[in-house]
Amino acid sequence: MITDLEIRATRPFLDGARFGAAGAYVWVEGVASGAVDPAHPANAGIAGIDLAPRDPAGMVTYRTDFVVLRPADAADRPGRLLYEVNNRGRKMIFANVCAGAAGNVPRTEADLGNAFVLRRGFTLAWSGWDAGAPRANGGLALDAPVALRDGAPVTRRIREEFISGTRLGVLETFRLAYEATERQGARLTVRRTQTAPRQNIPFAFVDARTIRLLPEGSLPEPGSIYEFHYVATGPRVLGLGFAATRDFVAYLRGPGAALAGGTVAHALGFGISQAGRYLRDHIALGFNRAEDGARVFDGVFTHVAGIGRLFHNALFAQPARTRTWHEDHDFPEVAFPFSATALTDPISGATGALLAGDASDPLLIETNTATEYWQKGASLLHTSPDGMRDVALPEGVRGYFLAGTQHAGKAGMPRDRGPCANPRNWHDPMGAVRALLVALDAWVADGVPPPPSRLPRIDDGTLVPPESLAFPAIPGAAPPPPPNDVAPLADWVDPVVPPQAWVALVPQVDADGNEIAGLRLPDIAVPAGTHTGWNCYAPPYPEGEIADRDGSFLAFASTRAEREAVGDPRLSLAERPGAAARAAAAAALVQDGLLLAEDASAFGLAT
Repeated sequence: MITDLEIRATRPFLDGARFGAAGAYVWVEGVASGAVDPAHPANAGIAGIDLAPRDPAGMVTYRTDFVVLRPADAADRPGRLLYEVNNRGRKMIFANVCAGAAGNVPRTEADLGNAFVLRRGFTLAWSGWDAGAPRANGGLALDAPVALRDGAPVTRRIREEFISGTRLGVLETFRLAYEATERQGARLTVRRTQTAPRQNIPFAFVDARTIRLLPEGSLPEPGSIYEFHYVATGPRVLGLGFAATRDFVAYLRGPGAALAGGTVAHALGFGISQAGRYLRDHIALGFNRAEDGARVFDGVFTHVAGIGRLFHNALFAQPARTRTWHEDHDFPEVAFPFSATALTDPISGATGALLAGDASDPLLIETNTATEYWQKGASLLHTSPDGMRDVALPEGVRGYFLAGTQHAGKAGMPRDRGPCANPRNWHDPMGAVRALLVALDAWVADGVPPPPSRLPRIDDGTLVPPESLAFPAIPGAAPPPPPNDVAPLADWVDPVVPPQAWVALVPQVDADGNEIAGLRLPDIAVPAGTHTGWNCYAPPYPEGEIADRDGSFLAFASTRAEREAVGDPRLSLAERPGAAARAAAAAALVQDGLLLAEDASAFGLAT
């Protein structure tokens, strides 16, 4: 529970700027202190809780940064709390859902883009859950205790992975997640691809948290996989982050309602990518039930999480990692159960579901792009684990496949190749995300069900094994690579190839290479090219490896003569429907509740 609140700033947001009927907002930031009873059943699932130091009352304590952004005149009506789980300390909702600028502290109205969530009147809240998240530039983090054994910090041999030039930018040194306590016996290896053999290479410690390659002046090869084995010390009890989220939201719904501007009618949880995976773990580990038994989030919306969880609730966890084929492949992220539907695992024999099947379950919406089917096993959300049959989702769950979209799709995506062989996919799916957020709010508040799920299926041929993908031969384009596998991981420190794997499928495509099923926004329903959720690396990266989270956009030729000159089997733009068809596609989505009228105007629909 939250035991103390330190308010560090309360100020009119953006000098009192008004956001439609919601009016002006107030920004509140501070630090919340909390304590959990390690003997309470609600905290039994926190890994290492038995190794955490106790205060004089026998409690385990933590501190979490928080921000609340509430309507200035909210006290006269019940509030609708929208809690965004931060992604590596970052607020994502403004840059993504609102098509605004990246950053944790908006400085101008332009930074808010369309200010969608503010115009809807939500009270927004964020708090820290990751003890390793950077606090710089308004980032949110958690202070959690170090796990102790016999009064000293726990130590063990662990493994880390580093790749230069992709997710973390160009690296000159490797910064360790934990302090190395023994330098003798540490080992650094490199391999070019996921299946290549590991080679030992020389290195030196810069300090207890940093290593560099030898000879001096050597730099990591772009895209190669460097792995470091060493004895580490000082793990924090990171699973307290789940309790901190649970407790802070429960506090806003109860004794701390004044911080949220008054009574909280209902609470929604929202998370993008890592934050969506965090919410899946929050549910699966039982943290949507507060210590007093009350439900924490009434509705949860995960975006681009696939079947993922987090490498978080463990000693020496590394929650920033995300498992794709080329990067972080051998770190924990996937674990049965995947689906909200109760199923039996053919590998372990266990039966289970993401949801508990009781009053703690939130109403759940999950949206995924094509990338999550290629990299994150998203088909297993709605098929049997052996990939043989479709399964029906529970009544309180909806799933939507955002066809033709890559993992990070939003407004203003780059169209160049970057590190890839094909030009990157620029498709923006956030119009659908906005419509579905409105739908979740209405589902929770008024009992109005969202539109039916839109997912590819085995029984109609729109979900297939990767080898059955009917992708056209497009001149000059890299063909589809093999997708990421989905397999149980026996040991993340010394990983071995698992003997069995779950069967993930991919969405089938039409003659243009665009996916047939799912929620097809107008740019996909009436396309200007082929949009995919996969791409391949190009030199100096490992050529032909499936790219981390990038998709492809392969433009159609302008005229029939141009396409025939290069042997492109796809019709040219001149041979296709135009603006009227895009407007009709937008109108159909508005009618189905999958696009808001305000977003449909971008596709030529009069509103």
